[in-house]
Order: sequence, then C-alpha cells, then structure tokens
Amino acid sequence: MLKINAFIFFLIAPFLALFLVSADFVESSSMLNLPLSKIENDIENLHGETNNFYDELTGLENTIYRFREVATNQQEVFNEQGDKITQLSESSDKQKNSPIVFIEKKVLEMLGPAVQAHISDNIEMKIFQLKELGYRGYIAKVKLFDPSALKVAIAKDKLGEVETVSSMASRKGAILAINGGGFYPIQQKNGKRFIKMTGNTVIDGHSIEPFYQDKQNFFFAGINKEGKVIGTVPSTQEDILNLNPYQGVSFLPILLKDGKKVELPNAWKETNHPRTILGRYGNNDLIIIVIDGRQGNWSIGVSLERLQDKLLELGVKDAYNLDGGGSSTFYYNGKVLNKPSEGKERPVVNSILIYP
Repeated sequence: MLKINAFIFFLIAPFLALFLVSADFVESSSMLNLPLSKIENDIENLHGETNNFYDELTGLENTIYRFREVATNQQEVFNEQGDKITQLSESSDKQKNSPIVFIEKKVLEMLGPAVQAHISDNIEMKIFQLKELGYRGYIAKVKLFDPSALKVAIAKDKLGEVETVSSMASRKGAILAINGGGFYPIQQKNGKRFIKMTGNTVIDGHSIEPFYQDKQNFFFAGINKEGKVIGTVPSTQEDILNLNPYQGVSFLPILLKDGKKVELPNAWKETNHPRTILGRYGNNDLIIIVIDGRQGNWSIGVSLERLQDKLLELGVKDAYNLDGGGSSTFYYNGKVLNKPSEGKERPVVNSILIYP
C-alpha cells in the first residue's frame, strides 16, 4: 500500500509543481498592473501640453506674420523717404543755381558781415554798417514773409502831429523804424499849428487824406498787398490805386527804376546831406538805408548822384529818396543806431515801422 501511495505522489508531483508556479505568476502579475486612473491622468496631461505647444506655435506664427508686415511697411516708408530726399536734393541743386539765390549771395558779399540779425515767421532781417569815403550809415536788408509786418505810422495816431521815430516804434512795438515822408507846417483857421504830410500817404490800403500832387511831382512809394516795393509819380488817385497799395508815403525824387538811374533835379544832384532810402533788390528783398551827414568828424552825408552809383553797386533795382536831413533816423531793437545831424531826433510826421 505504501508503494502505491509513493507511486501516486511521484505521478502527480510535476502537476503540483506547475500549479504552484502558475499561482505565483498570477500573484506577481497582479502586482505589475497599473491603475487605470493614473494612465488617464497622464494622457490628459500630455494632451494639455500638446495644446499649449500648439497655441505657442500659433502665436509664434502670428508674431512672424506681424513682423513681416512691419518690415514691409518700413521698407515702403524707407523707399518714400528716399524718394523725398532725392527730390529735395534735386530741388536744392536747382535753387543753388537759381537767379534769386545768386542775387542773395552777391548782395551779402557786397554788404559784408551783419552786425545784427532777426528772424521770425514774419520777417528775416539783417543789419549792416555802411562805411564809405566821407559818409557812414546803416543798411537793413529785409525779407517780408508777411506783408503786415511793415506798417506806416503817423505821429501820435493823429493828423497834424509830430513825434520822434523811436517814440513811434516803442509805442507800436516795432523792431525797426525809419523816418518816412516829408512834411511842412500850415496854419489852421483856429490858429493851431498843423503839420501837413507831403503828397499821399496810405495805411492798411487806405489813403488817409484826399489825393494831392503839385508841381514838385512827389512820388508815392511803399509796398503792395503782396509785400513788394512799389512806387510811381502819380497824376491821379487811380495811379496809386493801380499799384494795389498796402502801405506808403511820399517825397522826392525817385533814384532808380528797374536797375537804371532816374534823372535827378539839378538842385538835388550834388549837395551832401543825410539821407533815408527805401528800395528793393532783384529778389524783392527790401533795402532800407539811413546815412548820417553834416558832421565832419563823423559823416558829411552824400549827394544823390553819388548815392545812385552806390545803390547800383549794391545791386538795388528800385530806390526812393525819403525825407532826409535832420529827420534821418535808424531805430533798431530799442535804440537809435545812427547819429542824427541835429544831435538828437527830430520829431517827424510819419514813420515806416517793421514788426518782429
């Protein structure tokens, strides 16, 4: 019986061993199983990271696109600026060779260095000293960007009165002022002294007195409404109106017209006196001159004949002789620069003012 039991044991032993090994493998396999929830979380996290990466990639593409647009716009702007620079350069080259620039250059060479200067939206002004054999004075070269920067002022803003040039300039706020037209005293019916302006005076486009002309043939000179110097010897009011006058005064004689000398009255040719001149250059800049006189140790003055030659030398095209003698006054920036022949300013009937 014992032998039979041993035989049965050895017969089933391999199967028993296989069972035991299989049971152990099942237990080990169950230990290797991963939780399903963890796998799902990992997949979800990976999906989120993928979406973030996609968003970043899309944002980068948009940035690159915008950068391309900016670069394209900048290139267009650069090309436009290049075209403008080319145009300006060509324009500058043309201006350098233009007659107006040539005139400006030659005038400044003849006048020498400026002793004072002022520039604004209204004017460009340069002041020069004039020193010639026997006489001295001052010159103002003025570009009028705005015609309203030049005005004629009457003494005390009232007909019949007199006032110094510096007083009118200070009262009106002008930076430059010179004496204007001639004048002479008359008696009114009530016996009060009245100072009469010679010829015709225009302020802001309007004649301030009835038209007047006598055998002395006073000229009318000033600027038109475009700021250009005008002048004529009028026979009628229409002769003045045809000039489209804006500001102007009267005296005599005309010195130059269109770059040529005008015949002078014999009585005015050769005597030396202080002078005040209004004129224009070929580029339409104004020239204003005051020359001192009657002071042997300083300046004896100049004859109109000699002055005509000097004006032509300076390139002046039109020139008008304003009231001179003791009236000649050159005021600039708060003070009188010249030396009036009477040792002080003579009160006058009107002035030509230029505002800053």
